[in-house]
Amino acid sequence: MSQTDNIRHILRTCRTVAVVGLSPNQHRSSYEVAHYLQAQGWRIIPVNPVAASSGELILGEKVYATLQDAAQHEKIELVDVFRNSVDVPPIAQDAMAIGAQALWLQLGIENAAAAAAAQAAGLRVVQNKCLLIEHAASA
Repeated sequence: MSQTDNIRHILRTCRTVAVVGLSPNQHRSSYEVAHYLQAQGWRIIPVNPVAASSGELILGEKVYATLQDAAQHEKIELVDVFRNSVDVPPIAQDAMAIGAQALWLQLGIENAAAAAAAQAAGLRVVQNKCLLIEHAASA
């Protein structure tokens, strides 16, 4: 399946997204993308171990330390990653373990091995694309 097909499918079917690396800083891309999606009616599940340890909310949502923690409380359809490319493999493993439908690596983030593993496990994978840009372009 092509990346374009994956993008279309994700935008058509997913509405609950765990944002791994979501920053509480309003000036960061992760915050901007999550805020946009939330305004479009998507359910945002922040994953940020530092913010989770302080108990703060991001965009009014409880923050989880890990994807596994979040999945114990929420049904996650899409995992959107704002982390360095080298940090992707364990996140991809967690996305597979929790039964997510898709893994989205934001602009500038690519990891061929992690993407291949996630695809082999049945997840739809998008790399090096901005979820906000793709959603806005499809609207």
